[in-house]
Amino acid sequence: MEEVIRARGHENVSATHASTFEVTTDDYLTPAGDCILAVEADRAPADFDPAFVEACRDREAEITVTVEAGGHEETLMGRGDPDLTFESERSAVGRTSDYIDDRTVVLNCETAAEGVERELIEALADGAEATVTLSVE
Repeated sequence: MEEVIRARGHENVSATHASTFEVTTDDYLTPAGDCILAVEADRAPADFDPAFVEACRDREAEITVTVEAGGHEETLMGRGDPDLTFESERSAVGRTSDYIDDRTVVLNCETAAEGVERELIEALADGAEATVTLSVE
C-alpha cells in the first residue's frame, strides 16, 4: 500500500538536520528549515487514505519513504506506531526518534535529512520536481 506526494525543491534546501526530514505544503523555505527536503507538496498526511493510515498504525509496520528528484533517489526506512495520527494538513515528517505529533508519518528512521545523498539534495536545492512515495508493509 502506498501514498505519493508530488513537491519541488527550493534554493534553501540544505538537509542538515540530524533527527528529522520533512516535506511541506508551504511554498517557501527559510535557511532555518534544515530538515525540509521539498516544498509545495500536493498532499499532506490528512489527505492519506484511511486504509494506509491504519496499516501504518501497527507497531510492526515497516514504512519506506522514497524521495526522487533530478534523476536521483533515496530510500529511508522506518516503522509505524499505534499513536500515529496523520492529522497534519501541512507537513509530513520522518523521525529517527520515537517522538510523535500530528505531522509524524514514520518513526525510528535509519537516517534523517543529513544522511540523504548529497547529489539528491543538490538537485532539490536547484528546484527539481520531487516525488515522495510512502509505502507500508
